[in-house]
Amino acid sequence: MGVNALVKKILTEIGVNPARFNLQWASAAEAPRFVKLITDFTKQVRELGPLGHAEGIDPAELKKRINKALDLVNDRKLRVGFGNVTKTIRKEGSKVTEATIVNLVEEKLTKTISEALA
Repeated sequence: MGVNALVKKILTEIGVNPARFNLQWASAAEAPRFVKLITDFTKQVRELGPLGHAEGIDPAELKKRINKALDLVNDRKLRVGFGNVTKTIRKEGSKVTEATIVNLVEEKLTKTISEALA
């Protein structure tokens, strides 16, 4: 769940609709669920339209933003910060909700993300 929150935060910061990302878990024994997840997500992305165009971003600008985002996820400062968020999540255990994780990512990583993408 932490990766979901981080990726969606970065996508939002670069102007890409975060609904373009979805990470779900399915075991090998859950074939019907897997098919439904893929089918629903494919439909959702098709409805959003072409990447960049649907967000009103010029292709050259989109490429620049995506490259900045790639540099960011490889940045040591972000990885260490995300590791600290993960430690906090583990300490909280079963009390952690998706909203809690989103808040932690927002609280602990916004400055790092904003500075790197500026």
